[in-house]
Amino acid sequence: MKTKIIAHRGSSNATPENTGASFKKALKDKSDGVELDVHLTADKEVVVIHDEKIDRTSNNFGFVKDYTLKELKEFDFGSFFDEKFKEEKILTLDESLDLVQNMSLINVEIKKGYGINEGIEKRVIDIIKEKQLMDKVLISSFNHESLKIIKEIDKNIKTAALLYAKLYEPWKYAKRIGCEYLHLYYKLVDKNTVDNCHQNDILVNTFTVNNVYDLKKMLYCDVDGIITDFPLQALNLRNEENF
Repeated sequence: MKTKIIAHRGSSNATPENTGASFKKALKDKSDGVELDVHLTADKEVVVIHDEKIDRTSNNFGFVKDYTLKELKEFDFGSFFDEKFKEEKILTLDESLDLVQNMSLINVEIKKGYGINEGIEKRVIDIIKEKQLMDKVLISSFNHESLKIIKEIDKNIKTAALLYAKLYEPWKYAKRIGCEYLHLYYKLVDKNTVDNCHQNDILVNTFTVNNVYDLKKMLYCDVDGIITDFPLQALNLRNEENF
C-alpha cells in the first residue's frame, strides 16, 4: 500500500493553516488525508486551531478558551498569511469534517495541557460519531493521558501517540497504551524502527516532513503516512516510478 500523504493543517505552505482555504487546497492537491488541531471555546465548542492563543493566526489576541464561538467568528483568521485571505473565519470541527469527509484519513490532533481543554475528548468523539466518520478519523496527541481517555470512552476510535523523543522499542509503548499508530518526528525515523513497528501491527506516520531529501527518506522507510506542509510536492515524489 502506498504511503499516504497527509496535508499538515491543510495545505499550509500555500494557504492559512487550519482554515477552509487550507482544507480546500489540500483537496485540490489530491492529498490522501489531512491533519488538523482542536481546542475548546468558552462555550465548549470544538474549534480548529493549533495554538492555545489566537495571537499568531488572527487579528486579535488572547486564549481560545476565553472566547465564545460567536466571538471568535468575528475575527479574521487569514490575513496573517496573506491579505487576500482576510475573509477566512475560524472553523468548528463539525464544519471542517464536512469539508474533508471524502479524504481517506482525517487526523484530529487534540491539544490538551496547562489547564485547557478539559473534557475535549468526549466532545470530539461525539462529533465524529454524529458525522459517521469513525472509520476515517484518527485521533493523535502529545498528551498520552488524553489518548487513554479516548479509549475509555470508545475503544474503537483509532489513536496515535505523538513523539518527539526516540523511545526504545516504541512499538511496545504503543501497544501498552492501546494505540494503533505512532506519530514520530521524522528525524528519529529509520527503516528498522518502521519495520519493527509493522511486525508488531503498529502503523507509523511521520511529521512534519517538508524537504525533498527527507520526503524521499520517509518513502524509502515505507512509513504509512507523511504529514507535510507541502502535500503536492510529496505526492509528486511518491508517484515517481521508484516509489
